[in-house]
Amino acid sequence: MSTAILTGQPVPGSSIEGDLRSLGFDVRVASDGTDAETLLAQVPGDQRVAIVDARFVGHLHALRLGLTDPRFPLAAVPGAMTARPAGRQALTRAMARENSADGSTAVAVAGLADRISEALDADGSEVHRPVLGTLVAATPEDPQTRNEARQAVAAVDDEAVRLKSAVKARDGFFTTFCISPYSRYVARWCARRGLTPNQVTTASLLTALIAASCAATGTRGGFVAAGVLLIASFVLDCADGQLARYSLQYSTLGAWLDATFDRAKEYAYYAGLALGAARGGDDVWALALGAMILQTCRHVVDFSFNEANHDATANTSPTAALSDKLDSVGWTVWVRRMIVLPIGERWAMIAVLTAVTTPRITFYVLLAGCALAATYTTAGRVLRSVTRKARRTDRAAQALADLADNGPIADLVARLRDPDTRWYLSSPLLHALVGVVFLACALYSGVPFVGATFYVVFAGLALSQPLKGALDWLVPPLFRAAEYVTVLVLAARAEVNGALPAAFGLVAAVAYHHYDTVYRIRGNAGAPPVWLVRALGGQEGRTLLVTVLAAVLTASQFQVALTVLAVVVALLVLTESIRFWVASHLRGAPAVHDEGEPA
Repeated sequence: MSTAILTGQPVPGSSIEGDLRSLGFDVRVASDGTDAETLLAQVPGDQRVAIVDARFVGHLHALRLGLTDPRFPLAAVPGAMTARPAGRQALTRAMARENSADGSTAVAVAGLADRISEALDADGSEVHRPVLGTLVAATPEDPQTRNEARQAVAAVDDEAVRLKSAVKARDGFFTTFCISPYSRYVARWCARRGLTPNQVTTASLLTALIAASCAATGTRGGFVAAGVLLIASFVLDCADGQLARYSLQYSTLGAWLDATFDRAKEYAYYAGLALGAARGGDDVWALALGAMILQTCRHVVDFSFNEANHDATANTSPTAALSDKLDSVGWTVWVRRMIVLPIGERWAMIAVLTAVTTPRITFYVLLAGCALAATYTTAGRVLRSVTRKARRTDRAAQALADLADNGPIADLVARLRDPDTRWYLSSPLLHALVGVVFLACALYSGVPFVGATFYVVFAGLALSQPLKGALDWLVPPLFRAAEYVTVLVLAARAEVNGALPAAFGLVAAVAYHHYDTVYRIRGNAGAPPVWLVRALGGQEGRTLLVTVLAAVLTASQFQVALTVLAVVVALLVLTESIRFWVASHLRGAPAVHDEGEPA
């Protein structure tokens, strides 16, 4: 239960008490500053508490935004402020200082909420103040201004503003113009029936899995149904975030489910298409695996670049300035958002192609589109990196090292490297590039084990230095591509039924581990535990192991080994990931929600 302390007696005709109760607050009235401090001390420390001026006039949604958002320890709007348990200590100190400075008279209670929020700012505490736009939140001091404020409230449709703000501020063209205009009403329908964002997220996953099952039938009717259901899944995918914004139901668990299920839905659909094609006598598993690899590597480029520049100083460049300028011109904004093939455009394209063409054509077009998008985004990030004079922090370097996912063998190489010798290359990126080139040449020449051995050494050397160079954020994507492509090439060369599907499962399990690492870092939870990274062998250990298995086993045995490896990796990463995120949610980890780039 949350508690709202109303400072002073409500003005006759005011709806403030009813509004607060409708938002889930137990309302208590304080007659003066000392009474407010006493009531604050009586509220259990594990509960949210709000201080609200009895003169408050404004929209209910303004109060909702200011007092119920679970993402911020401290938040305020004019005339009201709130503290979650994490911000209670700061609030108690500010209240005590306010009373000791102004005394505990009846006059001091007027404007107490605003004075406390200002005191918190002065104290260095971060107080979130939501952008209200046309919403009204005021504390009129006389009948005339109160009447004017009430007229301003009546002039603005609170529900229309709330519905509009439920839509993500930055999204792709297809999502913005073809989905969000009606998915927001789906979100409101869900809110009015007490559904949670996590339930809608789960419904989206189930719908996508049914779509994948339809695609797996290999019939034209199944393909058409699959395309329709994939779009329906995307509508629900948009609605879950809009429901979270509409009802302010943000959570750590919800953010993880939303991000994880997006990947699971898309990659499960790839598998469904491959199964459907196989029923028609066409083997497209290599294309399905290639599409998953390309899409995952694209994401790693985005994640690595963003982490490298998350808190960099002097973080400007002419390229970034040009990008900002282009974003000020309407049509270029949408062209630039479409060319990166975000999730809306990508899923719409897949759905239409599934319904009217074949799985092979669908994958050809998808691979071409993703390759173009990857080239465009990576080139832009490289240009920004070489033209800016950013100074990267230790936190950024550690995040990149965690994303690299080096295991015990590479760690041993890094520890054995003599820092006084000069035979090694000076740049982590160059070390990584040399290792990847060795591996690629060995795969082409048919001696992958030799190349993997060199690759392991250079992977260790790459992370023997902090990843603070201008382009060192490219190291994790290079490692992802090296590991995944090695599995793809060796499975394709096995030329035995089941090898490529087993490779698809293995890459999917490993990719989940890498996505999970990203989401932990984004949530400020650090990398996965060391025992898990070691148990999985690290990216270089898995690459070496797969090449050894391919060298010593027959083709059919290699297929079985890939299957077993996929199952073991999946069990390890899923068990630990689910345990971590559920435990984080139960212990009240700060709520988060991704409002960044389209996926």
